[in-house]
Amino acid sequence: MIKEQLIETTQYLIKRGFDQPEVGIVLGTGLGKLADELSNPIVAPYSQIPHFPLATVEFHSGKLIFGEIEGVKTVVMQGRFHLYEGYDFMHITYPIRVMHSLGIKKLLISNAAGSINLDLKKGTLMLIDDHINLQGGSPLAFKEVALLGERFVDMSQPYDPDLSAIMVDAAEKQGINLKKGVYASVIGPQLETRAEYRYLKMIGADAVGMSTVPEVIVANHLKLPVAAISVITDEGDPDNLKPVNVEDIIRVAEEAEPKMMRLFKQVIKSL
Repeated sequence: MIKEQLIETTQYLIKRGFDQPEVGIVLGTGLGKLADELSNPIVAPYSQIPHFPLATVEFHSGKLIFGEIEGVKTVVMQGRFHLYEGYDFMHITYPIRVMHSLGIKKLLISNAAGSINLDLKKGTLMLIDDHINLQGGSPLAFKEVALLGERFVDMSQPYDPDLSAIMVDAAEKQGINLKKGVYASVIGPQLETRAEYRYLKMIGADAVGMSTVPEVIVANHLKLPVAAISVITDEGDPDNLKPVNVEDIIRVAEEAEPKMMRLFKQVIKSL
Protein backbone atom coordinates (compact mmCIF):
# COMPACT_ATOMS: atom_id res chain seq x y z
CA MET A 1 0.00 0.00 0.00
CA ILE A 2 2.67 2.52 1.00
CA LYS A 3 4.71 1.77 -2.14
CA GLU A 4 1.72 2.57 -4.33
CA GLN A 5 1.08 5.78 -2.38
CA LEU A 6 4.72 6.84 -2.78
CA ILE A 7 4.56 6.26 -6.52
CA GLU A 8 1.36 8.32 -6.81
CA THR A 9 2.75 11.18 -4.70
CA THR A 10 6.06 11.20 -6.56
CA GLN A 11 4.43 11.18 -9.98
CA TYR A 12 2.18 14.09 -8.98
CA LEU A 13 5.19 16.17 -7.89
CA ILE A 14 7.20 15.32 -11.00
CA LYS A 15 4.28 16.52 -13.11
CA ARG A 16 4.28 19.74 -11.07
CA GLY A 17 7.93 20.26 -12.08
CA PHE A 18 9.87 18.75 -9.16
CA ASP A 19 12.77 17.72 -11.39
CA GLN A 20 15.36 15.44 -9.73
CA PRO A 21 16.28 17.47 -6.63
CA GLU A 22 19.70 16.69 -5.16
CA VAL A 23 19.14 18.06 -1.65
CA GLY A 24 16.17 17.88 0.70
CA ILE A 25 15.68 20.28 3.61
CA VAL A 26 13.28 20.07 6.56
CA LEU A 27 12.67 23.44 8.22
CA GLY A 28 11.76 23.59 11.91
CA THR A 29 9.68 25.91 14.07
CA GLY A 30 10.39 29.57 13.31
CA LEU A 31 12.88 28.59 10.61
CA GLY A 32 10.82 28.77 7.42
CA LYS A 33 12.45 31.70 5.60
CA LEU A 34 15.13 29.63 3.89
CA ALA A 35 12.39 28.60 1.46
CA ASP A 36 12.35 32.23 0.26
CA GLU A 37 15.94 31.77 -0.97
CA LEU A 38 14.90 29.24 -3.63
CA SER A 39 15.20 30.55 -7.18
CA ASN A 40 12.46 29.69 -9.69
CA PRO A 41 10.31 28.14 -6.94
CA ILE A 42 7.53 25.66 -7.59
CA VAL A 43 5.17 25.50 -4.62
CA ALA A 44 2.99 22.50 -3.79
CA PRO A 45 0.75 23.06 -0.72
CA TYR A 46 0.51 19.91 1.36
CA SER A 47 -3.27 20.04 0.98
CA GLN A 48 -2.88 19.41 -2.78
CA ILE A 49 -0.31 16.57 -2.63
CA PRO A 50 -1.82 13.06 -2.75
CA HIS A 51 -1.41 11.11 0.52
CA PHE A 52 0.42 13.99 2.25
CA PRO A 53 -0.58 14.88 5.82
CA LEU A 54 -1.60 18.45 6.65
CA ALA A 55 0.35 20.68 9.03
CA THR A 56 -2.05 21.48 11.88
CA VAL A 57 0.25 23.75 13.90
CA GLU A 58 -0.47 27.40 13.24
CA PHE A 59 3.19 28.40 12.88
CA HIS A 60 3.99 25.64 10.36
CA SER A 61 2.93 26.74 6.88
CA GLY A 62 2.57 23.41 5.07
CA LYS A 63 4.29 23.68 1.67
CA LEU A 64 6.70 21.56 -0.33
CA ILE A 65 8.84 23.86 -2.46
CA PHE A 66 11.22 22.99 -5.30
CA GLY A 67 13.86 25.32 -6.71
CA GLU A 68 17.58 26.02 -6.66
CA ILE A 69 19.88 27.14 -3.86
CA GLU A 70 23.45 27.99 -4.89
CA GLY A 71 22.66 26.41 -8.27
CA VAL A 72 21.69 23.08 -6.68
CA LYS A 73 18.22 21.62 -7.21
CA THR A 74 16.62 21.51 -3.78
CA VAL A 75 13.28 20.54 -2.29
CA VAL A 76 12.25 22.18 0.99
CA MET A 77 9.65 21.15 3.54
CA GLN A 78 8.24 24.39 4.94
CA GLY A 79 6.42 22.91 7.89
CA ARG A 80 6.83 19.41 9.34
CA PHE A 81 4.65 16.95 11.24
CA HIS A 82 4.79 15.88 14.89
CA LEU A 83 3.45 13.16 17.14
CA TYR A 84 1.78 15.83 19.27
CA GLU A 85 -0.46 16.75 16.35
CA GLY A 86 -1.96 13.27 16.48
CA TYR A 87 -0.03 11.84 13.55
CA ASP A 88 1.64 8.46 13.63
CA PHE A 89 5.27 7.82 12.71
CA MET A 90 4.31 6.80 9.18
CA HIS A 91 2.70 10.19 8.47
CA ILE A 92 5.51 12.13 10.15
CA THR A 93 8.17 10.52 7.98
CA TYR A 94 6.23 10.12 4.73
CA PRO A 95 7.70 13.33 3.24
CA ILE A 96 11.24 12.00 3.78
CA ARG A 97 10.37 8.92 1.74
CA VAL A 98 8.80 11.14 -0.92
CA MET A 99 11.88 13.39 -1.19
CA HIS A 100 14.06 10.29 -1.47
CA SER A 101 11.75 8.92 -4.16
CA LEU A 102 12.15 12.23 -6.04
CA GLY A 103 15.89 11.63 -6.05
CA ILE A 104 17.56 13.59 -3.21
CA LYS A 105 21.07 12.45 -2.29
CA LYS A 106 21.50 14.50 0.90
CA LEU A 107 19.09 15.56 3.67
CA LEU A 108 19.49 18.61 5.93
CA ILE A 109 17.19 19.00 8.95
CA SER A 110 16.64 21.89 11.35
CA ASN A 111 14.68 22.21 14.57
CA ALA A 112 14.12 24.48 17.53
CA ALA A 113 15.28 22.95 20.80
CA GLY A 114 15.71 23.71 24.48
CA SER A 115 19.16 23.38 26.01
CA ILE A 116 19.95 20.83 28.71
CA ASN A 117 23.65 21.64 28.55
CA LEU A 118 23.63 25.16 29.96
CA ASP A 119 26.73 26.07 27.94
CA LEU A 120 24.30 26.21 25.01
CA LYS A 121 22.75 29.66 25.21
CA LYS A 122 19.71 30.99 23.35
CA GLY A 123 20.44 31.53 19.68
CA THR A 124 23.26 28.95 19.57
CA LEU A 125 23.38 26.50 16.66
CA MET A 126 24.08 22.90 17.68
CA LEU A 127 25.12 20.23 15.20
CA ILE A 128 23.38 17.04 16.30
CA ASP A 129 26.07 14.40 16.79
CA ASP A 130 23.76 11.70 18.18
CA HIS A 131 20.26 11.37 19.57
CA ILE A 132 18.06 9.71 22.19
CA ASN A 133 14.63 8.55 21.06
CA LEU A 134 12.10 9.15 23.86
CA GLN A 135 9.06 9.21 21.60
CA GLY A 136 7.96 5.69 22.50
CA GLY A 137 8.00 4.18 19.02
CA SER A 138 9.69 3.80 15.66
CA PRO A 139 8.81 4.80 12.09
CA LEU A 140 10.10 1.36 11.04
CA ALA A 141 7.67 -0.63 13.20
CA PHE A 142 5.09 -1.54 10.58
CA LYS A 143 4.36 -4.66 8.52
CA GLU A 144 5.43 -3.39 5.10
CA VAL A 145 8.77 -1.92 6.19
CA ALA A 146 10.83 -4.72 4.59
CA LEU A 147 9.40 -3.70 1.18
CA LEU A 148 11.12 -0.32 1.56
CA GLY A 149 14.46 -1.35 3.06
CA GLU A 150 16.22 -3.38 5.73
CA ARG A 151 14.00 -3.81 8.80
CA PHE A 152 16.83 -3.82 11.36
CA VAL A 153 18.65 -0.57 10.66
CA ASP A 154 22.08 0.09 12.16
CA MET A 155 22.13 3.38 14.09
CA SER A 156 25.76 3.47 15.26
CA GLN A 157 26.26 6.68 13.25
CA PRO A 158 22.82 8.09 12.48
CA TYR A 159 24.22 11.47 11.39
CA ASP A 160 26.47 11.15 8.34
CA PRO A 161 30.10 11.91 9.34
CA ASP A 162 31.05 13.35 5.96
CA LEU A 163 28.00 15.62 5.74
CA SER A 164 28.51 16.69 9.36
CA ALA A 165 32.15 17.53 8.58
CA ILE A 166 30.97 19.70 5.67
CA MET A 167 28.60 21.40 8.13
CA VAL A 168 31.49 22.14 10.53
CA ASP A 169 33.65 23.49 7.70
CA ALA A 170 30.77 25.63 6.40
CA ALA A 171 30.28 27.11 9.88
CA GLU A 172 33.96 28.07 10.04
CA LYS A 173 33.77 29.72 6.61
CA GLN A 174 30.70 31.70 7.70
CA GLY A 175 32.15 32.65 11.10
CA ILE A 176 29.41 30.76 12.94
CA ASN A 177 30.12 29.27 16.36
CA LEU A 178 28.69 25.77 15.83
CA LYS A 179 28.49 23.53 18.88
CA LYS A 180 28.02 19.75 18.86
CA GLY A 181 25.70 17.75 21.06
CA VAL A 182 23.16 15.01 21.71
CA TYR A 183 19.49 15.69 20.94
CA ALA A 184 16.69 14.03 22.91
CA SER A 185 13.34 13.78 21.16
CA VAL A 186 10.19 13.72 23.30
CA ILE A 187 6.51 13.62 22.37
CA GLY A 188 5.30 16.99 23.71
CA PRO A 189 3.52 19.29 23.20
CA GLN A 190 3.97 20.24 26.86
CA LEU A 191 7.41 21.54 27.78
CA GLU A 192 9.61 19.79 30.32
CA THR A 193 9.33 19.80 34.11
CA ARG A 194 12.31 20.46 36.37
CA ALA A 195 12.59 16.74 37.12
CA GLU A 196 12.47 15.91 33.40
CA TYR A 197 15.28 18.36 32.67
CA ARG A 198 17.38 16.71 35.41
CA TYR A 199 16.61 13.27 33.95
CA LEU A 200 17.55 14.37 30.42
CA LYS A 201 20.86 15.70 31.69
CA MET A 202 21.56 12.44 33.53
CA ILE A 203 21.05 10.34 30.39
CA GLY A 204 23.41 12.49 28.33
CA ALA A 205 21.20 14.91 26.39
CA ASP A 206 22.49 18.38 25.49
CA ALA A 207 19.21 19.59 23.96
CA VAL A 208 15.59 18.49 23.80
CA GLY A 209 12.86 18.87 21.19
CA MET A 210 9.79 17.20 19.70
CA SER A 211 10.88 16.24 16.18
CA THR A 212 13.78 15.16 13.94
CA VAL A 213 14.54 11.68 15.31
CA PRO A 214 11.83 9.84 13.32
CA GLU A 215 12.97 11.61 10.16
CA VAL A 216 16.60 10.67 10.83
CA ILE A 217 15.67 7.01 11.46
CA VAL A 218 13.90 6.87 8.09
CA ALA A 219 16.84 8.60 6.37
CA ASN A 220 19.07 5.83 7.73
CA HIS A 221 16.53 3.23 6.58
CA LEU A 222 16.83 4.72 3.08
CA LYS A 223 20.64 4.95 3.34
CA LEU A 224 20.22 8.69 2.81
CA PRO A 225 23.05 10.80 4.32
CA VAL A 226 21.58 13.24 6.85
CA ALA A 227 22.84 16.07 9.04
CA ALA A 228 20.78 18.11 11.49
CA ILE A 229 20.99 21.43 13.32
CA SER A 230 19.20 22.48 16.50
CA VAL A 231 18.62 26.17 17.06
CA ILE A 232 18.62 26.66 20.83
CA THR A 233 15.54 28.71 21.71
CA ASP A 234 15.25 28.29 25.49
CA GLU A 235 17.35 27.10 28.42
CA GLY A 236 16.24 24.28 30.71
CA ASP A 237 17.95 25.04 34.01
CA PRO A 238 15.99 22.97 36.57
CA ASP A 239 17.39 25.03 39.46
CA ASN A 240 16.23 28.30 37.91
CA LEU A 241 13.41 27.33 35.57
CA LYS A 242 11.45 30.23 34.13
CA PRO A 243 8.10 29.91 32.34
CA VAL A 244 8.49 29.67 28.55
CA ASN A 245 5.84 30.27 25.92
CA VAL A 246 5.81 29.31 22.26
CA GLU A 247 5.90 32.95 21.13
CA ASP A 248 9.28 33.39 22.86
CA ILE A 249 10.61 30.19 21.26
CA ILE A 250 9.55 31.36 17.79
CA ARG A 251 11.03 34.83 18.34
CA VAL A 252 14.45 33.41 19.33
CA ALA A 253 14.36 30.97 16.41
CA GLU A 254 13.61 33.78 13.98
CA GLU A 255 16.47 35.87 15.41
CA ALA A 256 18.90 32.97 14.91
CA GLU A 257 17.47 31.98 11.53
CA PRO A 258 19.82 34.14 9.37
CA LYS A 259 22.79 32.20 10.79
CA MET A 260 21.17 28.89 9.96
CA MET A 261 20.32 30.11 6.45
CA ARG A 262 23.94 31.14 5.83
CA LEU A 263 25.12 27.78 7.14
CA PHE A 264 22.78 25.68 4.98
CA LYS A 265 23.54 27.73 1.87
CA GLN A 266 27.27 27.31 2.46
CA VAL A 267 26.82 23.54 2.95
CA ILE A 268 24.87 23.23 -0.31
CA LYS A 269 27.52 25.30 -2.09
CA SER A 270 30.18 22.89 -0.77
CA LEU A 271 28.47 19.67 -1.88
